[in-house]
Amino acid sequence: MQIKLTSVGKRYNYEWIFRNLSYEFVSGKAYAILGHNGSGKSTLLSLLSGFQLLSEGEIAYSIGGKPLLVEQVYHHLSLAAPYQDLLEELTLEEMIQFHTRFKGLRSITAQQLPDVLQLQKAKHKLVRDFSSGMRQRLKLGLAIYSDTPFLLLDEPTTNLDQAGVAWYLEHLAQNRKDRLVIIGSNVPHEYNFCDEQLPINQFHYTSPNRKSSLLK
Repeated sequence: MQIKLTSVGKRYNYEWIFRNLSYEFVSGKAYAILGHNGSGKSTLLSLLSGFQLLSEGEIAYSIGGKPLLVEQVYHHLSLAAPYQDLLEELTLEEMIQFHTRFKGLRSITAQQLPDVLQLQKAKHKLVRDFSSGMRQRLKLGLAIYSDTPFLLLDEPTTNLDQAGVAWYLEHLAQNRKDRLVIIGSNVPHEYNFCDEQLPINQFHYTSPNRKSSLLK
């Protein structure tokens, strides 16, 4: 998987979040998108996933050296993010079965995933009754263990305790090979292992007439 950004910019109404962002992401590497809250990390991840449209510039995707249309990206993508919803009326076991109808798992079966998540005692529990930490571990597990070449993680250790953070680091390390991994974060333990870091504030836009509120 390869993603090439050329002079990318995004704005809401008249406010530019960032501009003139050119960068290249390739499989086999992990990248950290860095910045304070509200800096545009999640916006950039959403653009990379194809869930939002650019205001200017171009994003080109390819897989195996062949061009990939933006509307096809979701087939090759797995995502975990704080704003991501889970199907709360399903049990853990049902949620995994539903997920795997669309995305297969790598190296394990759907029946093994609750054990891998360390949630084996919650297999028949409704997701709506999960704690925030259990929900986050489920989101991460579904993303990390999906058989996709492109993995996007936004603030991956939100709501996780120390044991949950250790779980995240261990299982991501086991499932990084031959994948493009991009992490949006401002917490060092989430991205210290990454091969490259991209501070989004380098691309904040300042109007010629006034200083952008993003730079305050």
